Amino acid sequence: MKISSQVYVTGSIEAVEMYCKAFGAEISFQIKTAENTYAHCELSVNGQLFLAVSEAPFDCDHNKEHVWQNMAFNVYDMGTEDAVRNAYDVLREGGTVIDALGPCPWNSFCANVIDKFGVFWWIAI
Repeated sequence: MKISSQVYVTGSIEAVEMYCKAFGAEISFQIKTAENTYAHCELSVNGQLFLAVSEAPFDCDHNKEHVWQNMAFNVYDMGTEDAVRNAYDVLREGGTVIDALGPCPWNSFCANVIDKFGVFWWIAI
């Protein structure tokens, strides 16, 4: 059995570009809609599935003020402070920093950010 993560956002094309830049991911599979959005797009890092992204249905409740309260994506063991800093810089652009880069009781270098699509990220070394 396996489990993977998928986000539904408004602006899936831009979100995929941003997540690839933030995490060094590559598109490993994609299906686009007639409207040139992603029906389904899989992002991989080092050949492993990292995240799937799809355009949110029109009637989907994805209000940025509420989405983060329901889930968070924890990306850890990123290897270096530079990798964490890069993701932080990309994700905070147009988003909201909850906790800036720094130590916490269980990690030496991490941050909490809600990106401009309303997705909550905890990123850490």
